[in-house]
Amino acid sequence: MKLYALLLAALSSVALSGIALTAPLPSYELQIRDGHFTPASLQVAAGQRFKIIVQNLGQGPVEFESTPLRIEKVLSPGISSFVVIHPLKPGSYGFFDEFHPELPPGVIEAR
Repeated sequence: MKLYALLLAALSSVALSGIALTAPLPSYELQIRDGHFTPASLQVAAGQRFKIIVQNLGQGPVEFESTPLRIEKVLSPGISSFVVIHPLKPGSYGFFDEFHPELPPGVIEAR
């Protein structure tokens, strides 16, 4: 009976750890229209991976880029994609549209 209880506890532990691994990432939507970001600022939880769903609503290509985060994603007009961001330390991380560098950048605030 003890062996059965130990086996059941071990299987439960493995099953629960699998659930934790497949939990969905927090997601944030970011729209880009001709170099303008909506919203221009994203507030995220520090120390946690997350996903940004990027949509190009403009007439030309855009490039979502962040130098401090070392990410870039080029999108044709009408296209949506996503980037997964590693856990961030508290702080501000800028991003911009490489095709419209003269326009104001956006910022990710990790708190």
